[in-house]
Amino acid sequence: MKTSHSVAAKKRKKKLFSLTKGFWGKRGNVYRRAVETLRRGLAYAYRDRRNKKREFRSLWITRINAASRARGLGYRELIHGLKKNNIILSRDMLALLAAEQPEAFDKLVETVKSN
Repeated sequence: MKTSHSVAAKKRKKKLFSLTKGFWGKRGNVYRRAVETLRRGLAYAYRDRRNKKREFRSLWITRINAASRARGLGYRELIHGLKKNNIILSRDMLALLAAEQPEAFDKLVETVKSN
């Protein structure tokens, strides 16, 4: 007796088309184009999850540098001074302090300047 694969194939295609919903033109509703586009899109997603971390670190450093320069200290001197004083804060937290709690950031800068 010949077996039918239609149920599995339909399920596989349905899953793929749900992932490509909203894609432009044939990329969302023609199986071969959808597979190509989805594969490429997933590759970009994987790559950019890693790139996002780099970009955010760069952004935090820029923000810390701007805030510390406004207080008469460069980024390099600030980070070095914090390490010398055993103040362990991530760049994420430093950038957050610089933007949202400037008085706390001022105290950190004063601590570094006094030593």
